[in-house]
Amino acid sequence: MKKDYWILLLFIIAKFALQYSLISPEYELHRDEYLHLDQANHLAWGYLSVPPVNSWLAWIIKMLGNSIFWVKFFPALFGALTIVLTWKVVEELNGNLFAKVLASLGLLFSVLLRVNMLFQPTSLEIFLWLFIYYSLIKYFNSQQVKWLYIGAIIVGIGILNKYNIAFSLLGLIPALLLTEQRKIFMLPHVYWAAILALIIIFPNLLWQYQNQFPVVHHMKELSERQLVHVDRMDFMKSQILFFAGVIFVIIAGWGALLLYKPFEKYRFFFLSYIFTIILFLFFKAKDYYAIGLYPVYIAFGAVFLGNLFEKGRKRFLKPVSILIPILLFLPLYNVAFPNKSPEYIVSHQSQYKKLGLLRWEDGKDHPLPQDFADMQGWKELAQKVDKEYSRLSKTGKTMVLCDNYGQTGAINYYSKAGVVAVSFNADYINWIDVNKKYINVIRIKEASEAGKELKESGSFFEIATLKDSITNPYARERGTAIFSLQGAKVNINKRIQDEISEVKNEWK
Repeated sequence: MKKDYWILLLFIIAKFALQYSLISPEYELHRDEYLHLDQANHLAWGYLSVPPVNSWLAWIIKMLGNSIFWVKFFPALFGALTIVLTWKVVEELNGNLFAKVLASLGLLFSVLLRVNMLFQPTSLEIFLWLFIYYSLIKYFNSQQVKWLYIGAIIVGIGILNKYNIAFSLLGLIPALLLTEQRKIFMLPHVYWAAILALIIIFPNLLWQYQNQFPVVHHMKELSERQLVHVDRMDFMKSQILFFAGVIFVIIAGWGALLLYKPFEKYRFFFLSYIFTIILFLFFKAKDYYAIGLYPVYIAFGAVFLGNLFEKGRKRFLKPVSILIPILLFLPLYNVAFPNKSPEYIVSHQSQYKKLGLLRWEDGKDHPLPQDFADMQGWKELAQKVDKEYSRLSKTGKTMVLCDNYGQTGAINYYSKAGVVAVSFNADYINWIDVNKKYINVIRIKEASEAGKELKESGSFFEIATLKDSITNPYARERGTAIFSLQGAKVNINKRIQDEISEVKNEWK
């Protein structure tokens, strides 16, 4: 093995070691992770919020035992592969060892540590986004059409993983058209490659058609509930913070793409960034949607600086450049990760507030960062539901009906009593077994709606009581109530079917 690759191996080991040490034991899985893991029990070519690839990974995790180790392994793996591929991009651009180390450090000590903590499609998306760029670099360097087909396969897999990756294409196409590389569109292979990508994503398109394109409903709901709170200035500030330790490398990469002769044929990458960011700003996208853009520019910048610092007095800038990402990461290490207890965070609010980490999707500040609060209270909920489920199940079939996917997935993940919770929220609406004859219901209600539950549902049951609630003071779900509804006076299955029809009619 080449000497360079031994150093790369050290980066891979460091990446895995960091990922497994960044979450304090006080934190559980994130609400989104529970939904993604539950998709392994309902494999399909599509879901309401995401395409199918993540469910395939969830199935592998399930086959491996569904332990926390494997839940965290795959996002860490994709983060490590992103470092490896960036290394290969630098290599393809004839970068020296310093450039490879600088680029790898920039990725290691960056927002990717935060992204790669969670089992979500984003970690794989960032890797695949970079792979699309790598395929183009390889093609323009070699003129081998196989890289167009490899790129098409990556695009297909990328869309089956997360639709957001389409923004990479929307940025690349006009950028290519405005440079000399527009000649690529004269090649028949480009269109055959596009057909290949279409074949790969066709099963998901068919699923969307058969299910009345739920992605449209999801995007509308996302826009109305979350993206409406996105501030475009905050979006741009986040772009600086994501890779703060190598922001000078990214800027150098942009400059090199415009002025550095060896990068002339890659100039479209600069325009691609401009077009993609404009699209994100126009649609008021969440800031992390753009993370996949940056690894390739870190590679370009590292290669340029590696050549610039190679000779003369500028050589002293090499160790300085290596130290910058490490030194700038250290203060972020103390606030950007759930490696401090909730009690510590609450007693050091100013550190988190000045970086905007306490701002939630509702546009307001809260005691904990939203992601951290979304990792609290789930085991407590599952244990309390298990206790009531074991009691009620002795009297007849019992449904556990939740308000949201986080509650539902967490109960299904942690339950020791064989509970299969359901919900009208997210993908769970398609997974309700309406053939069972339910007699009892354990109703899980969000705190804001809990006060009305006994009045609205109590008359339909012989016994209706508030049994418990989530008491964890740091949980986003604090106050979520557990109602016990025993001895149905009405046909529960009929009411469930009516509710499902009503929700699905709203999609149309």
